[in-house]
Formats: sequence, C-alpha cells, structure tokens
Amino acid sequence: MSSVTSYVNIAAYKFITLDNLEEMRPQYQALCNDLGLRGTILLTPEGINMFLSGTRENIDRYLDWVRTDARLADLEWKESLSTEQSHKRMLVKIKKEIITMRMPLIKPELGRAPSVDARTLKRWLDQGHDDEGVPVVMMETRNAFEVDVGTFNNTLDYRIDKFTEFPEVAARHKDELAGKTVVTFCTGGIRCEKAAIHMKDIGYDRVFQLDGGILKYFEEVGGDHYTGDCFVFDYRTALNPKLEPTETVQCFACRAVVTPRQQLSPAYVVGASCPHCAPEPAAKASTGERVASA
Repeated sequence: MSSVTSYVNIAAYKFITLDNLEEMRPQYQALCNDLGLRGTILLTPEGINMFLSGTRENIDRYLDWVRTDARLADLEWKESLSTEQSHKRMLVKIKKEIITMRMPLIKPELGRAPSVDARTLKRWLDQGHDDEGVPVVMMETRNAFEVDVGTFNNTLDYRIDKFTEFPEVAARHKDELAGKTVVTFCTGGIRCEKAAIHMKDIGYDRVFQLDGGILKYFEEVGGDHYTGDCFVFDYRTALNPKLEPTETVQCFACRAVVTPRQQLSPAYVVGASCPHCAPEPAAKASTGERVASA
C-alpha cells in the first residue's frame, strides 16, 4: 500500500439566507485552522461557497460541524483527491454574492430553475435530444480562458470575460435558441444555477442547469461528450475527466492558461512569462500552439 498522503478536496455551495456573517467568519476560520484545512470559504447574504483541502478525517469533521447549522444540514459537495493540498492558505471572506452577477432579483433560494443530473444529460447527448425529442444545446457560463482548457462538444461559447456579461449575452441570443432545450453548465454548479434562473425569467422556454456542474458530471459519467480538461481555481489548474490533476499550468505573470505543449516554448519562463505575455521575439519562437480566442 502506498504511504503517500492523499488529500481530499471538496467544492460545495448552497444558496440560503445567512444573516450572521460577522459571527460565522471567526468560527469557520478557527475550525479550519485547527483542522489544518486550506482553501477559501465565501460567506454572503445569499449563501455559502467553499473550496477546501485536507485529510479525509479532518474534512469529515469539518462537514459534520457545518451540517449542525440547520440552514446547511443538507449541504452537498463534490470531491477529488490529490497528493498535495490544493490550496496554500486558508481564507474565510465575507462577500456580497457567492458569484458576482449584479442581478439582485435572482434568488436561487426562492426556487431553482429546472436541473438535469449528469446521467440524464449523458443520455440526452447520446441520443441527440431530450426525452421529449427536443434538440439539446449546451451553453457555457464560464469565462473564456476557462473554456479554452476544455468544454462539452459543440457547446455555445460566447467568449465572456466575466460572469456579469452573461445576462446581456443570454438576452441577445434568446431568439436563436427557440425550440431548443438549453443546458447551462459551469465548473461546480453555481454560475449555471444563477444563469438558468435569469434565462427562465427573460423568456427562455426550455432551460436546465447541469446539477453539480462539470465536476459532478466527471464524477458520475466520466468524459463522454467532453473534450479537454476542466479549469479549477487552485494550484492544480485543471482536472481531467478522472478528476486527476493535469500538466496544464497558469502563468504567474499574466494568469493565462499554459498547456503542456506551450510550456516547451522558449517564451515560457516559470514565474516570469509565457507565450501569451512574453516579449515579441520570444513569443514568435513559441511552438505555434495558441489557445483559441475567437
């Protein structure tokens, strides 16, 4: 048996009214410090969002404690494993929103848009339509640089740079998607949950959110109908459909995603530059591979 320590990485969120954030913050910070957990917890008036890494025992102890709060008793989460902790420090922050959309009338706590689970979505994609025979269209809600690491096949990608751009984009393309079943998705479910509610509010006839996002899809059905990896906001940068870290990295200088092939370029200097931000001569000497930007 391997003696390498395996760390459990969890991603979880819940939209629920939280009105005692200043009281909660030191409690969460102290417990996570005591358990040696690392990651980020966002506490907001609309709910909680967390990405944490620790040993199996201490992650379980943390989750048991969180669920003693009646508001979070049914909290669900997604897991992956790594040989290192996926974050380098522990932060508990108070924010205005779990994910910034600047649409205050969207309150997932009051009612979600319809959702589709991973196994059902795979079946729809296998057959090319939903259970009522309506063509299925996948719609990205993530930022363009995340999409470039990997996405579902034949997905609608409107190349947004931040989530606050999504409402306008969704409204602009509504008529094009009449008569289609649209499935919104993101990394773990937060963005697509808000996105689907907004789309329903502005008149989309058939819109679903992928329950649990890409990570839950990988966990339950693997990488069918998906090409590439999934960008994650921690040191691992990207996970493959087996939820294993890949060789993809982020440039320290410009934060662009750098693929293994791009890392062979003279323009890639660890901690200093990459083919996306290097001075012109070095960039021209790159391998020629570029992340799609159009």
